[in-house]
Amino acid sequence: MYALVDCNNFYASCERVFNPNLRGKPIAILSNNDGCVIARSDEAKALNLPMGAPAFKYEAFFKANNIQVFSSNYPLYGDMSSRVMRILEQFTPDVEVYSIDEAFLEFKGFKYFDFNACGHEMRTRILKWTGIPTCVGMAPTKALSKVANKIARKFPERTKGVYLIDSEASRIKALKWLKIEDVWGVGRHLSRRLKLKNCHTAYDFTLLPDDYIRKQFSIVEWRLKQDLLGKATLVLEKPSPKKAIATTRSFENTFSDIDNLTERVSTFATSCAEKLRKQNSSCHMIIVQLSSSRHKTDISYENASKMITLSYPTDSSLIISKQAVVAVKQLFKVGVKYKRAGVIVTGLVPNDAFQLNLFSSENPKHKPLMQIIDTLNIKYKGHAIKLGNQDLKQTWKMKQERLSPKYTTNINEIIIVK
Repeated sequence: MYALVDCNNFYASCERVFNPNLRGKPIAILSNNDGCVIARSDEAKALNLPMGAPAFKYEAFFKANNIQVFSSNYPLYGDMSSRVMRILEQFTPDVEVYSIDEAFLEFKGFKYFDFNACGHEMRTRILKWTGIPTCVGMAPTKALSKVANKIARKFPERTKGVYLIDSEASRIKALKWLKIEDVWGVGRHLSRRLKLKNCHTAYDFTLLPDDYIRKQFSIVEWRLKQDLLGKATLVLEKPSPKKAIATTRSFENTFSDIDNLTERVSTFATSCAEKLRKQNSSCHMIIVQLSSSRHKTDISYENASKMITLSYPTDSSLIISKQAVVAVKQLFKVGVKYKRAGVIVTGLVPNDAFQLNLFSSENPKHKPLMQIIDTLNIKYKGHAIKLGNQDLKQTWKMKQERLSPKYTTNINEIIIVK
């Protein structure tokens, strides 16, 4: 049996946990640099506030409808997500963190278990310990647990936030209710193609012949059909090392001088190096990207990138930052107002298994130095130690004018009870 636990309006719920006055009010969360709406509460959805709405165009709409608007507070959301996932691990050791607010659970050897009661216990414990409301869908396969979760979310009064597909009748009823475009893994393009074949619901999809699905689509869609039929083909995915790591950001303002660009790119390169060391990998190649704003119609759009290949793999912040800065100096053009930059490290290999170079290698002092820096940064919860060409005060330099306090990750912003 599988379960999908989904946090309701997760970003908005995190804000409400520490500010109960927001309960029942419409909430919108903005993207990096306060650009556009990326999350909405149910109350904001009811006001027809669209996803992706540009904040500067909707200021009057926010005020007219008393919508509470917040900048993205990822330290808070990430910490609350981690707490929810730790609670879920108390119910089964087989947990797949699918996204920041969703997780699949697999129950092996729970044949005579009361799954309905288990689902309610999960909801109750998460709400009591974190304040985050959730919905739980349970079914014999992952795809069906997604369907069950949608039903629990759609009909909270009848399901009490938990829905169980545990019979053939309940499976067919659920699939006949679910529109094809709402099926997990069926995108806009695929749903259009399926509708041309009079396939309008998830149940219609399960009636398509296997040979037709394999020939017209792919093995992915065939597996999805088997899962919807109740035959488990999609298993829990285990975390695996990434094949490439990227850190890209838009700036709060444009930069037309190389000093600010160098500082930004060095920070992004250092972030990539930290992620490399976290998964015990080294990189062979570094890609640096610079671009101006594509939304400015009065100036020409500039977009350039540079790849640097290293003679030996490394995870050293010193080397990766140095090479990234070299790339910036080669890409930089006088007069261009840069709005965005990024660093990508690729050609990743495990730290304990890569081809040595006879003529060049990393300075052996770098490994212990990086270990000490990482240890101190973890101990002091932030970037306590930085390279000399980085800004010591700010790390990401994003526009976050509506940022709520980091209640759970910064002792200076902890909630005060009067």
